[in-house]
Amino acid sequence: MIGLVLAAGAGSRLHPLTADLPKTLLEVEDGRTVLDVILANLRAAGLEDVAIVVGVAAERIRERAPSLERRHGVRLELIHNDRAQEWNNAYSLWLARDAFAEGALLVNGDTVHPPTVEDALLRARGPAALIAVDREKVLGEEHMKVLLDDDGTLRRINKAIDPAAAAGEYIGVSLLEPAVAEALADALERTWRRDPSLYYEDGFQELADRGGTFRCVPIGAVDWVEIDDHDDLARAREIACRC
Repeated sequence: MIGLVLAAGAGSRLHPLTADLPKTLLEVEDGRTVLDVILANLRAAGLEDVAIVVGVAAERIRERAPSLERRHGVRLELIHNDRAQEWNNAYSLWLARDAFAEGALLVNGDTVHPPTVEDALLRARGPAALIAVDREKVLGEEHMKVLLDDDGTLRRINKAIDPAAAAGEYIGVSLLEPAVAEALADALERTWRRDPSLYYEDGFQELADRGGTFRCVPIGAVDWVEIDDHDDLARAREIACRC
């Protein structure tokens, strides 16, 4: 199993900070970046190999890769998405299909959370793919919400789900088992070919609709944030101090 980080997006709502820098390299604490937090979490989970899908300002990650490897004791593979300015992350994750073929802990490159999230997924391992879900948070329209069956398996994942009906929010961290890798790659390809603006979560939905199983793992009362704007970045800096 490897770590897999999606870090190809533009981060336009964080300009001017992301004018020539990917979101994942924004500083959150005393020289530590979002990517530092992610790599530290993956290394704490026992992973030494990490693939990063890069795109916008990819050269900034590439030039820091050697120091990141030394600092965190990992080996990095960079996978370039040359459509990152135009297409959404269903395509990014599909590009990493060879990397997740043997299983992966997938982390969105703009998410700050403690290592207990990865621990919870690893402790819950089984034949199904796992997604980390916040069941404590008050949900809004922009959150990636989930509907679950009675046994905790995923029925729907989409931002358009009614917050009042949703079971929680997917936080952008999942565990992809080797057994689902081929089917997931096929579902992701079907998704981006249908509409390249779709999210990889739409690929998860495609696979679930085909009978694939995603089991949801509650993360408990954990502080975390997906960094979309400057307020989120300020929150990330508060959380990083405690990670």
